[in-house]
Amino acid sequence: MIDVVDPSTEAVIGQVAEAGPAGVDAAVRAARAALPAWSGTPLDERLAMLSALADGLEARAAAIGASLAREMGMPLAQATAVQAALPVGVIRATVAAARDFPFSSHEGGATILREPAGVVAAITPWNFPLHQIAAKLAPALAVGCTVVLKPSELAPLTIDLLQDAAREAGLPAGVLGVVHGTGPVTGEALVSHPGVDVISLTGSVAAGRRVGAIAGGAVKRACLELGGKSPAVVLDDADLEHAVRYTTARCCFNSGQACNAPTRLLVARGQEADAVAIAADAAAALVVGPALDEGTTMGPVVSAAARDRIRAHIDGAVAAGARAVHGGSAAPAGTPDRGFYVAPTVLAGVTEDMRVHREEVFGPVLAIVAYDDEDDAVRLANATDYGLSAELFTGDPDRARAVAARLRAGQVKVGGVSARDALGAPFGGYGLSGLGRELGRFGLEEFVEVKAVLGV
Repeated sequence: MIDVVDPSTEAVIGQVAEAGPAGVDAAVRAARAALPAWSGTPLDERLAMLSALADGLEARAAAIGASLAREMGMPLAQATAVQAALPVGVIRATVAAARDFPFSSHEGGATILREPAGVVAAITPWNFPLHQIAAKLAPALAVGCTVVLKPSELAPLTIDLLQDAAREAGLPAGVLGVVHGTGPVTGEALVSHPGVDVISLTGSVAAGRRVGAIAGGAVKRACLELGGKSPAVVLDDADLEHAVRYTTARCCFNSGQACNAPTRLLVARGQEADAVAIAADAAAALVVGPALDEGTTMGPVVSAAARDRIRAHIDGAVAAGARAVHGGSAAPAGTPDRGFYVAPTVLAGVTEDMRVHREEVFGPVLAIVAYDDEDDAVRLANATDYGLSAELFTGDPDRARAVAARLRAGQVKVGGVSARDALGAPFGGYGLSGLGRELGRFGLEEFVEVKAVLGV
């Protein structure tokens, strides 16, 4: 049995049973057995069940928000507004994309068929649990695949609500299987199972490398959505106040536990002092506390290991010469003795040779970096092995388009637009940020095989 811990209190709030190789084998066999009937179900019927699943999750929004606030520490109002609502939007956007998807087309003198790739192993993280599940489950089921899901062992309890909604929506037995457990035990058994055709992982670079190695050895397709070290590039003609406050808030949202969080704030050297003051003021306005407390605007991080790792990053940056103008590695004032709390931290004087400029912290730590001119801003933005997302602020749309084209990132969001505003846009990145894309038409492509039929 695996204990599930409330990061606000360190209390054990539930348990799940770890599935070993035998449990994984049973789930994969069930998915394989369900595949012919599910892939043969008319598209409209599959999409109707997905729409019903979205409706069922929407009806359970309050329960989902409360469960995830306790499991992974996001403040209750935010968990209900984001963690519960986002998967509903993703499923509905996927249904819309699937209605227009070219399952059959004529290209190059042939009939091109896009057919379900088979059984999908979906391995998902704890930071946006249901969203990441929806981003894999909805397109896989839409195109006719069956799915075996391994959610994170840190936030597995809300899966019961998902399974209830799936049964209510009419998903046949075996179409969605769930196996709980850790990556080294359950995840390893799942991705190496010969009955799995496609692997879709959202996780760390280390996990991605391991899954990629297994998939490569078996010549299986793997879609890997990994980490990020996203820049927020504030050009000298931007509204500095808006850009800095927005970036600080986004960096600290979900306690900084988002792969696309803008954790590097790049500002013109002449505006650096003003940007530092604004960011420190914005961070000071955040109220750190238990997720279920009404006044909390930033909850704990997910675990003691995460807390200690983030604090070590802060100490390392300060030792390298950065200045903590707000926060730091000490426990935030006013937080309980028990719980995994980290102060929202603003680091000034960060240079590109520091680890905090290059490496993912996965916590509420904003590094402010000064640039000399536009070319230098682009160079610094791209000075990382990651390339998942970037924020860009400028008052000139033409300048925005020109600079966005130079940024090595899978998404460039201009002026504070949110990825939640475009759930059909592809999500994924360059370099260590992974392989493949999720959401919309691009997410559907990950789960189909392409067949060319010539002569008829």
